[in-house]
Amino acid sequence: MNAPLIALTGATGFIGRHLLSELPKRGYRVRVLLRRPSEVPPGAASAVIGDIASPHNMAAALRDVDMVIHSAGLAHAMSGRPEDDYRTINTEATIKLAQAAERAGVKRFVFLSSIRAQSGPAAQTILTEAEEPQPTDPYGRSKLEAERGLAALGLDWAALRPVLVYGPGVKGNMAALLALAQSPWPLPLGGLRAKRSLLSLDNLTSAIDTVLRADGPLRRPFIVADPEPVTIPEIVTALRQGLGRGPGLVPVPSFILRGAASLAGKGEAYERLAGSLVADPQALKDLGWQPVSSTRDALAELSRQAGAPASGA
Repeated sequence: MNAPLIALTGATGFIGRHLLSELPKRGYRVRVLLRRPSEVPPGAASAVIGDIASPHNMAAALRDVDMVIHSAGLAHAMSGRPEDDYRTINTEATIKLAQAAERAGVKRFVFLSSIRAQSGPAAQTILTEAEEPQPTDPYGRSKLEAERGLAALGLDWAALRPVLVYGPGVKGNMAALLALAQSPWPLPLGGLRAKRSLLSLDNLTSAIDTVLRADGPLRRPFIVADPEPVTIPEIVTALRQGLGRGPGLVPVPSFILRGAASLAGKGEAYERLAGSLVADPQALKDLGWQPVSSTRDALAELSRQAGAPASGA
């Protein structure tokens, strides 16, 4: 029972489910903070705290907890939500939880922020924590304000700013790209040259483990990204390689694709995928983080796990 006890929020989400499975393998005990009673896997305890925006029973829920991982929040994909909703859930609820953790004597608070606290959906320069953050939407601003709220408290904290995370169960743009790669048709994406940083679930988990184990105090944000940025053609090639297929890419000029995406009402989604966004995780590496998988290998494994239609190109 000397293993560190972690309180985890967001355990039913894409990232939280993975952490709930992997943290015990890395030597942690896990207590899941839940909105309502539900089943949790064997080996994990649970505590019901209600709505994260107005939690209750926090003293009991955080009793004997060594560290908190806060992964719950409103995602940027929920773009129809008012700015006040992002502020309430992503900013104010995070600060309230951290205040409760400070009162409970928690040693470190790990907040899953976002690269969108640092930048918009595309960037012309390589992103580092040394640059002044310039979020461009309510989601990114809410994450940045949460980080600043943590900085005003007395407990030790770290904010991880992951780029686009992918892995089993991924949704959004990466799920759409995976579906395209699984199709039997050639894809008109071969001419896209902008590079983007991605982040596998396994690399994110190892980054969180690094932050949990690091000597303190930390009290700062860390960018998290796979080591090598990739282009859209490289992503599709890796996904189709996992299916035992060739790339099947046709080099259509990007301005044609952009126009077609705009006509289809997918202009913003196109810019998020096709625009450049390269993030440098050197500060996290300096802390001792060593990525466990390459982007190409992890993408190929993702498509293998997702399976493929009967027909193929």
